[in-house]
Amino acid sequence: MKGLLGIKVGMTQVFDEQGVVTPVTIIKAGPCYVTQIKTNENDGYEAIQVGFEEVKEKRLTKGQQGHLGLLKPDNDHPRRKKGHGIPSVRYLREFRTKAVTDYRLGQQLTVDQFEIGERVDVSGKTKGRGFAGVVKRHGFGGGIKTHGQSDRHRAPGSIGATSGTAHVFKGKKMAGRMGHEQFTSQNLTVIQIDADNHLIAVKGSVPGSKGSFVIIQDAAKS
Repeated sequence: MKGLLGIKVGMTQVFDEQGVVTPVTIIKAGPCYVTQIKTNENDGYEAIQVGFEEVKEKRLTKGQQGHLGLLKPDNDHPRRKKGHGIPSVRYLREFRTKAVTDYRLGQQLTVDQFEIGERVDVSGKTKGRGFAGVVKRHGFGGGIKTHGQSDRHRAPGSIGATSGTAHVFKGKKMAGRMGHEQFTSQNLTVIQIDADNHLIAVKGSVPGSKGSFVIIQDAAKS
């Protein structure tokens, strides 16, 4: 299972040799670091934990610094683990894999593990739209615009049931907060890879705004 953490840079378009234009999303993926290796013996499942985006060490809590091995062992805390060259990273995520023996603590992961033409899934938080009505949020048609209906154009209409039911059913499509939800764009094709600048271009759109955090991994349904 291949995976990387990254930041969405934005969208652009690329041209192939035949002049066909392809819309792509540029993602700054990595370098990431293996911060923990989980095994069946110790954790009940196999996975690797990956860290991304170096920040100042003072921005991390003592617990985070200890987990990354940034705190030096001393007499008061002899069980502090030694560092493995892992920097102070901001994001930590896990990737399930059965090949945990292929990884080591502190190992650096880059976009080189992906290939052009490969299919990937990209997950992230969608853009927040704030409090939205039913027309924008669910695509309702709204009310009629004639016969004196001056304030019913974008109203939801009746939401209740008869007096026998006497309540609104759960899950009713109504106005509410829209966006800012976890979403995965599946089966995106890798178009270009720039290993020197840690950039990867995938065909199509990716959830989130510019500068938002995303997760790239092998396509689950390719």
